[in-house]
Formats: sequence, structure tokens, C-alpha cells
Amino acid sequence: MSKVSIRFYNDHEVRAVWDDERSKWWFSVLDIIGAINSQDDYQKKRNYWKYLKTKLKKEKLQLVSVTNQLKFLAADGKEYNTDSLDAEYPIGKLRLLSVT
Repeated sequence: MSKVSIRFYNDHEVRAVWDDERSKWWFSVLDIIGAINSQDDYQKKRNYWKYLKTKLKKEKLQLVSVTNQLKFLAADGKEYNTDSLDAEYPIGKLRLLSVT
């Protein structure tokens, strides 16, 4: 990963990293969930993603299989592995899943 970018969606920060091997951008799932749900609390976003992943696995939906663990810079200045989606995954689809 050589490039890092901060994007904004609904006035919420969404972190992105460039993957040289695959030549595509990857976005933090937790940041996307926070932007869609207007949620800034990290623990609430994390718990919601955990709940959503479990639900999707039970329903055998593909979202969980298209996520990747990549290192993103956190607020504390350290890098942590974070679930991410590539730019090809439609945010609208994640929005629909988040309300069901």
C-alpha cells in the first residue's frame, strides 16, 4: 500500500488506501458504516459491523467474502488491520443491507 486518501461521504471521513498489486482503492468498512448511519462512535460502528457480518454469513450473502483486511492509520497514529471494500462494491448495496 503506497497511497493513502481521506474521502468524505455525508460529511464523514472515509479512509482509503491504494493497493498496488490489484490496482484499486480499498475503503474502511467501519468508516462507510459510520457515514451511512451518521455514527462517529468507534465501538458502535464496530459492534454494528460485527452484527451485520454475522447476519450476512447466516444468509450466505457475498459481502463478507469481498472484504479484505488491510492496514489503516487510526486516530492514535498506529496502523491496524481493518475490514475494507474495494471501490467496485456499491455503497448503495451496503446502505440497503444496513437497514434490513
